[in-house]
Amino acid sequence: MNAGTKTRLWAGVPQGGTGGHSRRLQARRRVLLCASCGLVALFVLLTVALTTGEMGMPAGTALRALVGLGDSGDVLVVQQFRAPRAFAAIVAGAGLGVAGCVLQRLFRNPLASPDVMGVTGGASLGAVSLIAAGVSQTLIPVGALAGGLLSALLLGVFAWRSGVAVTRLVLTGLAVQAGLAAAVNLLIVRFPAELAGSALQWTTGSVYGRTWTEVWGAGGAMVAALAVTLVLHRRLAVLDLGDDSAGALGLSTSTARLQLLFVAVMLASLAAALAGPVTFVALAVPHIVRFLTGPPTAVSLALAGLTGAVLLLASDLVVQHLLPVEGLPVGAVTATLGAPWLLVLMFRQSKPVHRSHA
Repeated sequence: MNAGTKTRLWAGVPQGGTGGHSRRLQARRRVLLCASCGLVALFVLLTVALTTGEMGMPAGTALRALVGLGDSGDVLVVQQFRAPRAFAAIVAGAGLGVAGCVLQRLFRNPLASPDVMGVTGGASLGAVSLIAAGVSQTLIPVGALAGGLLSALLLGVFAWRSGVAVTRLVLTGLAVQAGLAAAVNLLIVRFPAELAGSALQWTTGSVYGRTWTEVWGAGGAMVAALAVTLVLHRRLAVLDLGDDSAGALGLSTSTARLQLLFVAVMLASLAAALAGPVTFVALAVPHIVRFLTGPPTAVSLALAGLTGAVLLLASDLVVQHLLPVEGLPVGAVTATLGAPWLLVLMFRQSKPVHRSHA
């Protein structure tokens, strides 16, 4: 089978004939429909986030307050408390969704996620270290970002000797994640009681108390990283063909894999800097998008960001308004959803593949 045939099979759409054209149109309509539904869902969830709380308000009032119009009390509640939290969930969810898609395609493994690659462990260690040092709360996201990037550096150094082989990267990521998690637990155990609770809540994942400075800072960097991801999508599509075929097409597989790995880690680190190490989102979003739209494309990669934003914002609304426990981090909800999801995926992966020998 030559490279051109593999490309057509991966795209899932024949390249010639009226049947292929019809399938392409159907795929585009399906993606457009999913994107439209996702945007509507995101707008509805954002409206709910801005209007509900101890001081409820009509949707029109909340939307006007978001742009600084109306009663000063409404403007204060919406602009300083509700909107930053909602937009932090949107930005972090988008980054996690795209990072999960890139990692699962890069490693050809449906279980790959920033949790497996050690990014969340590095972000937790960076944040907890700054909490232990007693620095300002505004610097903790910076420590999380630095920790996530440090874990990526460790991952690259440890896996480099094998030529960045997929299996070596996954195993090294698991080792890095385990070591960083152990370091975080050791720090929390040795914390004074007044700091242990704060550190434990942050390492679970939460968008509570986010500010516009944090949202704009992480959001701007996230947009840049997403743009780079879309630019590199063609290389990711070539890697989907396999290393032999990608090399035959002139692509340096090790370099391309490192570039894509760095961008995915940057997205996950920015999300962790804003919301903490939120689990499940990056693991589930690629499967949801693949189920809705079929084989991956650049457009479905953008749809993954939208799906992640919807999923994390919805989870945060569940934490705020549907659960009886106050102050529960959003990471607790996503982890609760993610545990059975991970078990199902592992069960499906462990099922033997029956091949016909006709």
